[in-house]
Amino acid sequence: MIDSRERTLSKVPEVTFGFWLIKILATTLGETGGDTVTMTLDWGYLAGTALFALLLIGLVVAQIRANRFHPALYWATIVASTTFGTTMADFADRSLGIGYTGGSTLLLACLAGVLALWYRTEGTVSVNTVSTPRVEAFYWAAITFSQTLGTALGDWLADTGGLGYEGGAVVFAAALAVVVFLYYRTQVSRVGLFWAAFILTRPLGATVGDFLDKPVAAGGLNLSRPLASAVIAAFIVALIVLLPQRAGRHPGAEPTLS
Repeated sequence: MIDSRERTLSKVPEVTFGFWLIKILATTLGETGGDTVTMTLDWGYLAGTALFALLLIGLVVAQIRANRFHPALYWATIVASTTFGTTMADFADRSLGIGYTGGSTLLLACLAGVLALWYRTEGTVSVNTVSTPRVEAFYWAAITFSQTLGTALGDWLADTGGLGYEGGAVVFAAALAVVVFLYYRTQVSRVGLFWAAFILTRPLGATVGDFLDKPVAAGGLNLSRPLASAVIAAFIVALIVLLPQRAGRHPGAEPTLS
């Protein structure tokens, strides 16, 4: 029998509808927040990436050192990973000049490498096993690469792919709908579906964020980036307070998307 102590060891939230709702908002905030620092405040991509990298490292360390699940800390770390992903992807594309295609390929390889090493070490990449410092390190590394990959994919489809921000958002929303269908109608691996959904929510949030703050001439609404970021952050805080925030199930539980 699994005792109550085992359940408290999981320091990531239970994966529910509320989890995905907050995740999408967090990715949108990552896009508008990252652009606020690098563009509106004119820090540039390198300085912005360094700032959010330091913030992310500090929050990951705090998350690993925590003895239980803290909703505010967890979601702050997720937001930091999305803002870092935004600035890192932009830096790679616009400053290093490797392009969205090259950046997406490189990041996909890094994510696959982390997941492969995680699986080889632990025998699973289920988020329900995130209960030790080593697994938490794998988890946050995979999340960071997936967030950066998602940003690059979103920008690649909207810009290079020529679909624009609205078109990109529709494509990624449709892809998420396919994942949901596979979850409810097939026996496809729940762990695989989780990571597919986690990656796809990032470019969805990125394209929505770009749609909100990019110039009208570029297909956006040209809203104030700081204002949009503040409003999205307020929604996230409200959802964290209003929606149940429970730690994930014990490490031996079957992973789910719902």
